[in-house]
Amino acid sequence: MKHDDETPVLTQLPTEAELEILNVLWALGPSTVRDVHTAMTKETGYTTVLKQMQVMAEKGLLVRSERYRSHVYEPRAAKEETQQRLAGNLLRRAFDGSAKNLVLGALSAQPVSADELSEIRRILDEFEKGDR
Repeated sequence: MKHDDETPVLTQLPTEAELEILNVLWALGPSTVRDVHTAMTKETGYTTVLKQMQVMAEKGLLVRSERYRSHVYEPRAAKEETQQRLAGNLLRRAFDGSAKNLVLGALSAQPVSADELSEIRRILDEFEKGDR
């Protein structure tokens, strides 16, 4: 599926391994496979990271630039867009479409700081006012 500008529409959600690579790229910006491999926390081999990033480019999750001597990869979608797609998928699959249950599940899963709760309240107030 493509938009009018021939940019592939993201239909597949990233796997856990792909999310690890995306998180590195969102933090570093456009990077080579070597940069991503060096930044990764797991003991994953270079060729495994290379193959994974090639597959991600084929799936439309990454964009590869060949302008430089080494190929440079970057995420096709912003971190926030990917997080929204993942949350929406989880909301439908695991919480029967209930945003309340998703939020309660997230808040119950791990301790939440006072600062985070304050930020959540502020965001909820914005939603209530229609500012978002």
